[in-house]
Amino acid sequence: MSNFDEQLSQQLSSLAKEKQPERDLFRGVELGIEAQRNGEEKQNSNGVTNNQWLAIAASVCLVTVIWLSAPLAFKTENTQADTYALIEALSTQQQQQVNSLLASYESTPALTQDWQQQLKELDDAADAVKLALKEDPDNSALIKMLHHVYQQQIALIERVHAPKWQQI
Repeated sequence: MSNFDEQLSQQLSSLAKEKQPERDLFRGVELGIEAQRNGEEKQNSNGVTNNQWLAIAASVCLVTVIWLSAPLAFKTENTQADTYALIEALSTQQQQQVNSLLASYESTPALTQDWQQQLKELDDAADAVKLALKEDPDNSALIKMLHHVYQQQIALIERVHAPKWQQI
C-alpha cells in the first residue's frame, strides 16, 4: 500500500462508527404517528384542510364536465336539423341539374319512350329515401343511397339522349 492509502485507512478507522443526530428526532416522529392515529388533518395557512381542497377540485371537475357536455345535447338537435337542411339543399341542386340537362337535350330525340317513367320511379325512390332520412338524419347509408339515386337520374337522362356510341 502507498502512503496515501495508509493515511486514508487510519483516518477512516478513527471516525466514529455511528453518527448521532444533533437533536432529538423521536419527538417529530412521535407527533406524526399521533396525528395519523387521531385522524387529524393538516391545515394550510388559510385554514383549509387537504380534504377540503380535494372536495373543491372535485366540484370544479364536475362543473367543467357538465359545462362541456351540455353543448353536446344541443348539438345533436342542431346536427339533425343541419343534416336535413343539407339533404334539402342537395335535393334542390339535383333538381336544378336535372332541369338543366333536360333543357340541353330538348332538341335531341330520346332513344326510348319509357325513360320518363324510369325517371319518375327514381324520383319516387329519392322521396322514399328522404322520408327515411327524416326519421334518421345521421344515417350515412341512407345519405349514400340518396346520392346514388341522384347519380342514376343523371346517368339515365344522359344515356337516353346521348348514348356513348353517338358521342364517338
